[in-house]
Formats: sequence, C-alpha cells, structure tokens
Amino acid sequence: MASSCSQALKQHVCKSSTILRVHLQKSWPKRSFVLNSAADQQPAVSSPEEIVIPKKKTWSKEAVLQALASTVSRDPTASDYRLQDDPYLTPKTSSEFKLFSLSQESGKNAAKYFINTYPKYFQKDYAQPHIPCLMPETLEAQIEEVSEAALIERIHMRKVKAAVDLYDQLQQAGTPVSLDVTNQLLDLICFYGDSDPAQENVPEQRNEETYGAYSKAFSTYTDLLNNRLKADVNTFNALITAAPEVKEKYNEKWELIVDLLKELAEQKIKPNLLTLNGVLKALRRCGTLGKSQAFPVLSEMKALSIGPLKTHSHAFPIMLCSAGAPFLGQTDILQEVMNEVSGKSFTPQDPDDGICLLLQRCLLTKDIEQAYSVHELLGVGENWRLLGNDLQQNIYYARFFSLLCMMENIDVMLKWYRDLVPSVYYPSSNIMRDLLQALDTDNRLDLIPQIWKGDRGKVIMSWTATSLSDVISVLLAAQRRQDAWEILKLFKTHNRVPSEELLNKFLTCVTESGEVNHAVELVQISAGFCLPETPKLIQRVQQEFQLSEQQK
Repeated sequence: MASSCSQALKQHVCKSSTILRVHLQKSWPKRSFVLNSAADQQPAVSSPEEIVIPKKKTWSKEAVLQALASTVSRDPTASDYRLQDDPYLTPKTSSEFKLFSLSQESGKNAAKYFINTYPKYFQKDYAQPHIPCLMPETLEAQIEEVSEAALIERIHMRKVKAAVDLYDQLQQAGTPVSLDVTNQLLDLICFYGDSDPAQENVPEQRNEETYGAYSKAFSTYTDLLNNRLKADVNTFNALITAAPEVKEKYNEKWELIVDLLKELAEQKIKPNLLTLNGVLKALRRCGTLGKSQAFPVLSEMKALSIGPLKTHSHAFPIMLCSAGAPFLGQTDILQEVMNEVSGKSFTPQDPDDGICLLLQRCLLTKDIEQAYSVHELLGVGENWRLLGNDLQQNIYYARFFSLLCMMENIDVMLKWYRDLVPSVYYPSSNIMRDLLQALDTDNRLDLIPQIWKGDRGKVIMSWTATSLSDVISVLLAAQRRQDAWEILKLFKTHNRVPSEELLNKFLTCVTESGEVNHAVELVQISAGFCLPETPKLIQRVQQEFQLSEQQK
C-alpha cells in the first residue's frame, strides 16, 4: 500500500514539473529551464545566453567635485573663492580686486622661488597620495652630453638659450635631430623668444629680442627645409603668427602669409582652427588689406570644414567678431552668428578664444537683446571658460553693465547688480558713475542707500577735512543749516581742521538767517582750532550782528 502511494506521488510530481517547464519555455522561448525531480534525472541541453558587458566608463579626477558642484548654485552674496580665506581682503572695487589677486599670485611665486632655489630644504613629502606639483622642480639639466636626449630635456625645462646652443652644437657635429624635436624647439623659440621665461628685460630690449626671436624662427625653419625635413601644422601656425613681425609693409606681410599657406598645401598638411585664427589675427596687422581678405579666408577655411561655423564643439571664433570695419553696422551678421552658436557648448582651443568681443559689438550697436543672448550662452556647458582671464572677465562685465545702464530701466539694472556684485564682478568708478547717472535720469536717487548698503558693512568710514567740507557745502546749498551745523561739529570729533573758506561760507549763511548765537559759536570753534583767520571772523561778526555784552 505504501509502495503504491509512493509511486503515485512520484508520477504526480514528474507530471507537474513537466507541465511547469513547458509553460515556462512558451513564455521565455530564448531561455532554457531545467526542473528535474529526483525521479527525472535526464540531462538537458540549454542554449547559452549572450551577455553584453558594458564599456568601461572613464571618469576624470574632478568628476566627484563636478557632480557636487552641479547640486548647488552660485551665491551672489559671496566674493571670489580666491579671497574667501581672508575676509578682510574682500575687495570692493575692480582695482582692489586686481591688487589683492596680484598680491596673492606674487606670494605664490615667491614661495615657488624659495622652494625651487633651495630644494634640499623641501624634500619631505607630506601629501598622501603624492602630489608632484607641490614638490620642488628640477631646475638643472641632468644630461650633460651633447645628444638629442639632452636637447629634449632642455626644451621641456624651457631653457631657450641652452636648447638653441645645444641644437647648434648638434648641427656642427653632424648629429641628426628628429623632425619632432626640431618642431618642439621651433615652438619654444616662437613662444618665448631668445630669452628664458623667467628673465625680465626693459621694454626696448625685450622688443629687440622678440624681433630677433621671430627672425630666428624663420631661420630655423629654413634650416629644416634645407635638411629635407617637413614641419607640422603647429610650426606653420607659429610662423603665421610671427609673419607680421618680420615685415614692415602690409602687402609684404600678407604675401609672406600666403607663401606659408602655399607651403602648407605643398607639404600636404591640413590646417586646423589655430591656423584660421592665426591668419585672421595676422590680418588685423595688415590695415585695409587685412579687412578685405578676412572674409575670403573665412570662406576658404569653411570649405575645408575648419572654423567657427561648424556645429561641433570647436573653439569660439574670436576673429569672427573682430574682423574690423566690415563687421560694424552689420547686425544681421551678429544675429547669424548667435543663431549658429546658441545653446551649444564650446571648448577653447586658442589662447585668444573668448566671448568679450561679441559683447563689444552689442555695445556698439546698443542691442540689449543680443547682449542677453551672449550672456545666456555663458551658462551652457563650460562656456564660462570663454570669459578668459581676470582682465578679460572684468572687461566683459564692465561692457555688460554699461549697456544695461544705457538701455534698461533701473529696476532691471539693480537686479543684475545684486546678482553679479560681488560674486563675479567688482564695478569700477566708471560703472558706478553710469549707475548713478541712470538713477538720476530715472529720478530714483532714493535707491542710492540700497547700493551703499552692500558695502557699508565692510567699509570703515574715515572722514577727511575735504569730505566734511563738501558735505557741509551741499547742506548749506540745500538750506539745511541745522544738519550742516551737526556736521561741522565732526571736525573736532575726527581731529580735522576746517578751512577759512568753509568758515566764511558758513558765516555768510548764518548772517542771512540772523542766528547770532551760531555766529558767536562759529568764532569759538575757529578759536578752538587756533586758526589765524579767527580775528577776521570776530571783526565780521561784530560788524554784521548786534551783540550783547555777554556775547562780546
């Protein structure tokens, strides 16, 4: 009985498992399911499933910081991050920002000087993990023999004179130098001239050496051709940039540039965006000839799929907006440029890539809508890098604010002022003058305290005799004698001495109002400062007022 029950149970289990396997295979035909019971131990063949391994994602070293930064927005009330370590040095004007930032950089350079001059005292490495840039640099060449390796070492150390001397020694010894190393040396000469980067010279001497460096660059290029070697595109870019410096006349400069472009084509070297920018920047030095050749160059480069009008993330075209007279008054071209670049992210590939010149065109045409479009472009991707260095950034915001003061109402202007000052911009005296003129034009001088409020907490007011005198003069002209009298008392509080002209002006106003007590007190103030004009004031009071015996 037990045996028959056991057999029946096994058959039921096998039947159930078979039915379940059939249903699963119908539901997922690409998968193979094996549900075997102890009674059904038949081997099953399953089709292997293809596993797609995702590609490895390479993250930059700043990926975590960038992710964290994306979660917060800019604080419009905070100053520049470089100055947050010392709130006392928070600047209030562009000149102060320049002074403080340059002082900070000067301190860094001084620290680097001592570290690199006396490296033996700074060998202990405290950083974990190791940070090479914090350790002393190797300033002395380690390879002494005359070889290509020694030349490469001096090029990497930016020792221009030593590299040129070693190159000459290699040429005299008949030792061949590879094309790549020759191009690196040529780039070094074009960039630094005949002097090492750390050397400082007077302007006249520097100009002579710079001109000599450009001539040396073309001489080195001639040697390269004589040795039947070919230059690369970077070498041609450097030579094109140097071309206006070695020729005097406009047509000679342009002919030299054309010759370089022909040699570039003969050597079957494809130009790049830096070639385009180099030609256009050189054309700016060619007067009217450059203006006539700028757009044909743009068309030629566009035909080669090079230049600013491509939809890829190329460098922003500085020269497209600085071609000179052909661009002035042609707002349709500016509109075309903005339509092309709007909403796109650009990666600077040239030291002169920037967005400031676009805003300059908006300022010339007084086009506030285009200015907003340019500013909006900065918020796309990493286009903020197109602002350039501190000087270029200051110029950009100065032009932006100047245009706002001319074209916008005062409420919009103050909104931008609160958003950008002091987090990204410190207004100059000219911009503050434009802002005050806009307030005056709009009859909104009552808003001046709001602007002053932002700086009042950081400014320690120090009254001078001139400033006190000016305030009193304004109050007297406004018939506010009591307020002027209170300010006059501040001379003694702040150890300042009023001028003879101010006291005479004050006495004249007191005489008109007939306030004899104030006239007598004015004489007492003058006597308290031991001023030499006190007797004259006494004589005036006696002549212009009827004094009591006590007042006399």
